[in-house]
Amino acid sequence: MRHQVNRMVSSTQSQEVIKRYREGELALAEALQILSGNSAGSPDQTALVSKSKLLEYMTRMDDLVGLGEVKQTVREIFAFVYMQQKRQERHLKSEPTVLHMVFRGNPGTGKTTVARLLGEMFRECGLLAKGHLVEVERADLVGEYIGHTAQKTKEVVGKALGGVLFIDEAYSLARGGDKDFGRESIDCLVKSMEDNRNRFIAIIAGYPKEMDEFLRTNPGLPSRFPIHLTFPDYSVEELLKIARQMAENRQYRLEFTAEAKLRRRIAQLLSDGASRNFSNARWVRNTVERAIRKHAVRLFDNTQYSVEDLMTLTWADFSWEGDRL
Repeated sequence: MRHQVNRMVSSTQSQEVIKRYREGELALAEALQILSGNSAGSPDQTALVSKSKLLEYMTRMDDLVGLGEVKQTVREIFAFVYMQQKRQERHLKSEPTVLHMVFRGNPGTGKTTVARLLGEMFRECGLLAKGHLVEVERADLVGEYIGHTAQKTKEVVGKALGGVLFIDEAYSLARGGDKDFGRESIDCLVKSMEDNRNRFIAIIAGYPKEMDEFLRTNPGLPSRFPIHLTFPDYSVEELLKIARQMAENRQYRLEFTAEAKLRRRIAQLLSDGASRNFSNARWVRNTVERAIRKHAVRLFDNTQYSVEDLMTLTWADFSWEGDRL
């Protein structure tokens, strides 16, 4: 009879664990560990790491233009996760994996793209149950009256459980003085990171200088974000390569004259010292998409056009306000 009761309890527990996994409350590695009866101590987060999967995602990371130091740090992170698995297999001590991050960089330097890819990689590792990205800003976290901010922040964290919470321009939470509700959101976020340890990864992002100042606003912040990645502005050649990739992904190509005109415009924007206000790859994406629309209008007015015409963006498709070229 005692064994029968134990089996019933075990079955009930298993159903609860499966339910929590499906709802994103548990990572796959943690759920399997509990189901196997090895729930004591810290979860074995690295038990399901697949080296082949990691290499596959690292290839996707390497395909991104530029970001040399970012790619190197990401490789270090996943090499660490993988080797923790190997140490555990040989009954050696393993280090706890704290993966909350700070992304420093100007707009359009790849921060959101890398955050989304990291979420997928952490899911494959069993570190996250879902690996989805929840991208928010100040307005999504800060309320209008006492108690509202804590409620909004908790709701956002709830949506991010099992995935990555990406807070863009995080330093805006600290603006407005000590009585601003943004401070309440910071405190609530710090507490949520402690209460939901290993259930989601928080990434705070923004301009480098402002992010450094933001980390000094709360004594609990620096120790909770051990990984810092810096996203530099792209060079002219890197931005041109991004433009080519964006065009090719849409089955277009840049004619030589179009590429030359685009190169001059990018160089002019960078030389004007406006890099802080220049949105890097975002500007390139918007420019290419606008050129495709202009290309469509240009061909629409013609009566005949070849496949080559349908695929080629020329200098006439690229224009900017005040541009004389």
